[in-house]
Amino acid sequence: MLYFEERKDLCEVARMMFDRLLTNAAGGNISVKMSDSRFIMTPSLMSQQKFCRLKPEEILVVDSNGNILEGDGQLTREFNMHMAAYDAMPDAGAVIHAHPKESMVFASLGLEMPHMCEATRKLGEIRTLEYAPATSKDLADRVYAYLRSRAGDIPVATLLREHGILVIDKTLRKAYDMLERIEFNAYVNIQAKLFELMGAVKGDNHVHSFSYHSEE
Repeated sequence: MLYFEERKDLCEVARMMFDRLLTNAAGGNISVKMSDSRFIMTPSLMSQQKFCRLKPEEILVVDSNGNILEGDGQLTREFNMHMAAYDAMPDAGAVIHAHPKESMVFASLGLEMPHMCEATRKLGEIRTLEYAPATSKDLADRVYAYLRSRAGDIPVATLLREHGILVIDKTLRKAYDMLERIEFNAYVNIQAKLFELMGAVKGDNHVHSFSYHSEE
């Protein structure tokens, strides 16, 4: 089996994502760059049908044109978005697309996510891209244009309007680590806003507020 250890690790990361509410049954997908022309990727419907309980043989080995070289399953319809990320960012080694519970609030409202936690500051902005339908060429093009503008920045994360999040880093484990950091940052942001609205935060402890308007 090609890339057995890497496919096994990808199964573990997918399971952790689902169990820790970093994605849901509506979807999510992960890819890892093995060479300039080969990638490993979670199959279509990994969440809806399998609840992210995958076996190494179900992880697909694909080329940059979407041809399946090995693996049991069908290619995710988000393949074009993953390839757009790799084309835009030559240093990218892994791409995670997910539907995290807390971060979806910002994605659905079209908000940029402020950094309340030091652990995410190295990302710079975490903005929400303008809406484009899931799996569409339009969405892949928007992702490419944005990531191209930040081609020298690794890691990078961006929210997809009404859809989810995209995290790009040099390795799978680093991308997963950043996904968790962002989700905790989203949770802290939401709780901080509630504290502010209740008048529990005053003076020097005033939180960095986010406004309820679209960033588009």
